Amino acid sequence: MATLIQLVQNPKRFATLLLFTIVIIASFMRLYNISDAPPGLYPDEAMNGNNALEALATGQFKVFYPENNGREGFFINLQALSVGMFGNEPWALRSVSAIFGILTVLGIYFLTRELFLPEKGSHAEEIFDTKLKRHEKIALLAAFLAATSLWHIIFSRIGFRAIMAPFFMTWGTYFLLVMTRTLSAFKDRQAASSTTLELGAPSVFAIPKEKTYWGLNLYTLLFAGAAGFIFGLGFNSYIAYRIMPLIPLVMFAYWYVVKHDTRRELRHAFVIFAAMAALALLPLMVYFAANPQDFFGRTSQISVFSTEHPIYELVLNTGKTLGMFYVQGDMNWRHNVAGRAQLFWPAGIMFLIGFLAAIRATASLAIRLIKKALGEQPIGQNVNQNTQSIEQPSPLALVVPFLWFLVAMLPVVISAEGIPHALRAILMIPPVFILAGAGGIWIHERLVAFARGADAESTWSHIKEMILKVFIVILLVLLPTEAYFMYFVRWSKDPNTFGAFAQNYTDLGREIALIPNETPKYILVTTGGTDVRGIPMPAQTVMYLTDSFTSEKRKEKNIYYVLPEQETDIPPGARIFIIE
Repeated sequence: MATLIQLVQNPKRFATLLLFTIVIIASFMRLYNISDAPPGLYPDEAMNGNNALEALATGQFKVFYPENNGREGFFINLQALSVGMFGNEPWALRSVSAIFGILTVLGIYFLTRELFLPEKGSHAEEIFDTKLKRHEKIALLAAFLAATSLWHIIFSRIGFRAIMAPFFMTWGTYFLLVMTRTLSAFKDRQAASSTTLELGAPSVFAIPKEKTYWGLNLYTLLFAGAAGFIFGLGFNSYIAYRIMPLIPLVMFAYWYVVKHDTRRELRHAFVIFAAMAALALLPLMVYFAANPQDFFGRTSQISVFSTEHPIYELVLNTGKTLGMFYVQGDMNWRHNVAGRAQLFWPAGIMFLIGFLAAIRATASLAIRLIKKALGEQPIGQNVNQNTQSIEQPSPLALVVPFLWFLVAMLPVVISAEGIPHALRAILMIPPVFILAGAGGIWIHERLVAFARGADAESTWSHIKEMILKVFIVILLVLLPTEAYFMYFVRWSKDPNTFGAFAQNYTDLGREIALIPNETPKYILVTTGGTDVRGIPMPAQTVMYLTDSFTSEKRKEKNIYYVLPEQETDIPPGARIFIIE
């Protein structure tokens, strides 16, 4: 008990304990019973698995796999490593998604902590703090909300490459923020190293000059390179990611405007960032240069601009996408409990507060930038100096997630299929929970101020504070409990979910896999779907579970896939199975 009290009294250790607990919760929600939940195996997941099995058999790991409207190969190649270790099981494909999901939750913590760190603050100073700082609280809450989000949990347990998009965007943005903070600290040290006394003699307090590389110290250079490379890898995740370069461009542009004394270094850092991003993207660039038809995939097929009334559809889609957080979420059982709002109501309230504050902060910053351009006033570093305000010392704290939210929404609203679409909106997950974390802490501060009232020492104030603490504990228990119930009890056991994940094809595949290789097995595919090497797409589930994707494997397993017009070729007495 004494050790626990000491731990709580040490804010740094307490924050570490809370973060560790959040990661444990995130891991449990994404890994527990992953062999059975979600049920079945959707053909799109199986297609990844079959490409992975083929890559393992041939040693040809591709940059881009053109089947099924085309998919970047990075995620599939990672899945191949998992399948190689654990076999052709559905969970071997999905465990890769779970790892990305867990690391995204951790990334949201570090990114939020960096975003809301005061402009001249330093994490090194937190060792001497006597209580948790505000940016730590916001970061912990944002990560906790993401860890317990049904929206993110579902996609962290499905074998789709899209789960990588928020991971790369989160960590890339984090390292970009660390880069600029490191650069500012470096410039401060440079200024200190050149400090002289009035008589011109070097100061005894002067700091020795650091070694530089192209005008940057080593840490700034490394963080710029890491940010660029991680950000560039994100182009391997999901086609919606291709619009995300707008965010780092806006960030660099803002820093270039306000940080006059570091413009030269910022130009160099940007070149390093862009070069490392291009290096990460190079294999895909080479592939698309040779195969331009694969670049757009299904984009042109589902674009809102191909509809009869594109402007009307665009406005309607925007309303549906914003409404999915509170009114009606994704109707696809593979993505959601059909129609359920994407945010549980406590997180929804927090997000609304954070979103409104972000609009205010963005408008305020835009006005001051315009005035600065007109020469009316300098740009202040703070939107609001009041630390009790939701608006933090760094103007970018709320502006970056707000712009990220808007940019990530564009690929969703310009599509003409299945709106609201939780999967296509997956890049909106980090900014939603960052803003929700800020909104939640703002609400907490207001409730604490109300509970304490004018006389903080009165009995009634103590009672109100105790009620508030009980309410917070209940809320913190409610969020993971609700997430567990909705996923493991409500969603994963619903018959609609079994149908959405092709449980019937999965059962068929497992049944065929148990039959000895000596027995000829003919699989009649009567259903429609995208053509994959002459066979409709739904057969991919059976192919993966029986490891019969390639002609060599079919010959080895004595498995034959036939279309309806080939039914007469089936020999008498053969075992026949139907995919319909």
